[in-house]
Amino acid sequence: MAKKTASKKEMLLVGSKTKEALKGTGKETFMVSSDALEGLNEYVYWLVEQAQTRAAANGRKTIRAHDILAR
Repeated sequence: MAKKTASKKEMLLVGSKTKEALKGTGKETFMVSSDALEGLNEYVYWLVEQAQTRAAANGRKTIRAHDILAR
């Protein structure tokens, strides 16, 4: 088995609130696996990196909402 070499990144999400949102409140509720928060946290880090890149490409040091939501 391959060993994980990357260190675990600091959690940017509030675990209880995120799990609550993932579970849902409608007619259908979902279970949340133990690694779901880690996966979502990795995605948030990726979004941050993309926003930084976009702001820099536009000559700005301020990250704006459209930097995060841009596709």
